[in-house]
Order: sequence, then structure tokens, then C-alpha cells
Amino acid sequence: MNVIIIEDEKPSARRLQRMLNKLDIDAETMLHSVEESIEWFQNNPHPDLIFLDIQLSDGLSFEIFEAIDISSAVIFTTAYDEYALKAFKLNSIDYLLKPIDEDELETAVVKYKNRTSLNQSVTLDFNDIKKLLVNPIEREYKKRFSVKVGQHLKLINIEDIECIYSENKGTYVYTVERRNYLLDMTLDQLEDELEPETFFRISRKFYVNINAIKDMVSYTNSRLQIKLNHYKEQDIIVARERVKDFKNWLE
Repeated sequence: MNVIIIEDEKPSARRLQRMLNKLDIDAETMLHSVEESIEWFQNNPHPDLIFLDIQLSDGLSFEIFEAIDISSAVIFTTAYDEYALKAFKLNSIDYLLKPIDEDELETAVVKYKNRTSLNQSVTLDFNDIKKLLVNPIEREYKKRFSVKVGQHLKLINIEDIECIYSENKGTYVYTVERRNYLLDMTLDQLEDELEPETFFRISRKFYVNINAIKDMVSYTNSRLQIKLNHYKEQDIIVARERVKDFKNWLE
């Protein structure tokens, strides 16, 4: 099965790719904009299945289908409200509400396979759906975390977090109070929860808050070292493959 992902938030695309890998589905191609997708479809065989985000960085993804005649099946990955989701159902469209749940992803994939095995149509009328989705809703991201401190629960506001990191199979937040707190989530699970303009995953181990960055210096092998306002427990290094995206994020 030939599968591609069209998603403008690269961390979300990579997370979906990893989830599909667990289902033995390779989605090697990831596209991130309307313009990039149109160019790709003009020069490549069309896939069996597309995982499609609706709102891309340069417009609605429906513009792709206006420019190119595509017969691929589509599973939407969306943050749209319940009204729009009902429209998907009425038009026999599969959808996954962000943040994507692994069980729901598997169910959607099984549904697609069952329909294709029965030779049922899996193509869509995008013009009808587009009329219902011209106004994308604002994404909701984490505003705070609740953490356990002894027998008590403590609320930590997102703006009070300098960085989030993994260590010894645990995930920790480091706050402006110079304290560490253990979270019950992994870094991968946080990818769809953190505001992407504020937090960036610089490596497999660290997220940093842009408002906590004090300095950035060149490091070995074309990497960068980040200095935060308070965190000094270990070096914070931007992975070499993430340096370009990190610089773009800063701007």
C-alpha cells in the first residue's frame, strides 16, 4: 500500500509516520504545503491513501485537488469542530481528530482496507466538503500541566516552563522556579500538545521554550548549543538534522 502524509506541522507528520510504522505501513513521503503537494503530484504516481491535514501553511489542502485530478483515498487528520466532523461522516469520509489516537488510527486504516477489499468507492467529492470548511478553527494547545508532588497535585502554567526533557525513561519539565517535575507523558505524545510557536523539539531528548533562550553558540559537527535562563543541569544541543528547522523556527 502506497501512503503519503500531507501535514504542515512537521512534528505532527513525523509522529503520524511513526504510528503508521507500528502498523507496518511505510509513509516515506511527507508533504507540508499546497504548493509542494501540487508539484509532487504532477511528477509522481498517485498513492493509494493520503493522510491529509486540511489547513496547511499556504492555504486549504482542497486547493491541491482543484489543481490536480487525484483519485486516491483520503483519511483526514483534523482539528475541526463537531459540525464539520458530521459532514465527513455524511460523505463517508474517514477522519482522525488531533491529537491522533493510535487505536483510532488503526481503526481508520482497517476501515480503508475493508472498503478496498470489497471494491467500494473511496474517492471523495471535495467541492461539497470544502463549502463546509472554509473557516478553520483555532487550535487549542496545552495551557498547563498537573504534576504530582508527594500527596498533592501542582499546576504548572505553560509559560513557566523553560524546557521539557527525557531522562532515565522519564519526562520532566523544568520551570522558572528552577524545579524539575515528572510528567506522565512522553515527548512524542507532547508533539500535538505544545504551541509550535513557543516550543521546539531540538533533539530526541529536549523541547525548549523560545522565551527561555538566553544564548546560542556554535557547537561541534555543525550543531548549536542552547543556553537557557536557568536550566544548567546538562548541555542542550540542537541535533544537526534539526538545526535548519530550528533557525527557521526562530524567525
